[in-house]
Amino acid sequence: MTYPRSSRALTTGAVALATAGLMTVGLGAANAHVSVAPNTTTEDGYAQLTFSVPNESDTAGTNRLEVQLPSEQPFTSVRVKPVEGWTAEVVTGTLPEPVTTPDGATLTEGPLSVVWTAEEGAEISQQEYQTFSISVGRLPEAGSTVLLPAIQSYTDGEVSEWTQETVEGEEEPEKPAPSFVTTAAAEGEDAHGGHAADGAATDEAVDTEQAASSTDATSGTTTAVGWAGLVAGLLGLAAGVTALVRTRRRA
Repeated sequence: MTYPRSSRALTTGAVALATAGLMTVGLGAANAHVSVAPNTTTEDGYAQLTFSVPNESDTAGTNRLEVQLPSEQPFTSVRVKPVEGWTAEVVTGTLPEPVTTPDGATLTEGPLSVVWTAEEGAEISQQEYQTFSISVGRLPEAGSTVLLPAIQSYTDGEVSEWTQETVEGEEEPEKPAPSFVTTAAAEGEDAHGGHAADGAATDEAVDTEQAASSTDATSGTTTAVGWAGLVAGLLGLAAGVTALVRTRRRA
């Protein structure tokens, strides 16, 4: 029995489409959520937090991002790294309850959130992502989960709320909030490295060492997931080619 060339062409096309789909899923998984990559998690120190924000809409652009900051253990310092085409605002206000710092000071007000807004033409378009960085301190004691809920807005009015807490040992929620866990300082490690003695982050440290570290952390995760998707795609392609060869032999 023979098969017309059109059937073989359709089979080959289907295999190619399936492979492309697998590779797209694998490579795109790394950017599926709004996530945060701290350059350091050392308790009582300062860190640069880099948020990766992908556009998940097929028809609209991302034009606003709001990141909510901890209020029970508020940061005493928040600085924003400029992003071309975007304006940023650190929103301060009254804390839910007064907080006593390790230095003995009582805080009734503090930074509550950071809001980035795109200028016209600077929105995050389809198949794109953007990163936003802030320098914060001081980090809470080791073992603390720093939860940073994010609200992503689109030009068509849609809103994605990345606010669900991820619980260790349980399945990841549909809309996980960016978060990280603080760690103890290693022996000989300076929790305040790269910052001035009064606790203020130096711009040079933020723009060099911290930026490089956070970029490495993000790219490492993206590369790992991307390779997994590529392998899955190649396996699918191999299976399709094998099936096509067998079909031709029967013919």
